[in-house]
Amino acid sequence: LDEIFTMLRRANKYIDETMPWALAKSEENRSRLATVIYNLLEVIRVAAVLLYPYIPSTAESIFGQLGTDVTEFESAKKFGSLKSGEPLGEAFTLFARIDEKKFLEEMEKARLEAIKNAENATKAEAEPEHEPEIGIEAFGAVELRVAKILECEPVPKAKKLLKLQVDLGYEKRQVVSGIAKFYTPDELIGKKVILVTNLKPAKLCGVDSYGMLLASGEDDVKVVFLDEGAKVGDRIH
Repeated sequence: LDEIFTMLRRANKYIDETMPWALAKSEENRSRLATVIYNLLEVIRVAAVLLYPYIPSTAESIFGQLGTDVTEFESAKKFGSLKSGEPLGEAFTLFARIDEKKFLEEMEKARLEAIKNAENATKAEAEPEHEPEIGIEAFGAVELRVAKILECEPVPKAKKLLKLQVDLGYEKRQVVSGIAKFYTPDELIGKKVILVTNLKPAKLCGVDSYGMLLASGEDDVKVVFLDEGAKVGDRIH
């Protein structure tokens, strides 16, 4: 963008240097005037081509006023692509004159709106969606116990699943968990975890599962590990 506007500033200087208004006063300078005007229009065309990715609608308006269909990006590499003798399109103002007071008011309004949106976004991040409230009886119906992982292996043809054998003290169970992307079997064997023990049995990719490990997160899942002092089989309250 800096280079484009450097070119346009040079075009302004070219106007000062050639003084087309003075050339227009003499028939002898008509040819020179035509060259100057052509050069200026070609600079405008090249600028519109280069600015198209940033302000496409404005660039299209410029092409229309120039009456040109030479708008390909590659055409900006060659000066003089504008066809001589072609009629220009209808001229109109591209940018309205800025009302400074109104502009500042709109900028302040936009600033306050941005602050409000940022505050709302922060609030949304700080306050995740919650499930409906439940009574103590409903929570008490979920049986959580300390379990120790004895064995762990991937589930064949299931990239996300691990098959675990866990010890509950009073029995051993098989559990399937979707944590293969976040843990290797070696990282889990021997660890104590929280297991939902009264969940209805399920079959995942053809493998039976009799419980569910507690974990946090969605994009970066973390299994809830317990201290070594936690007794296998104890209920979590």
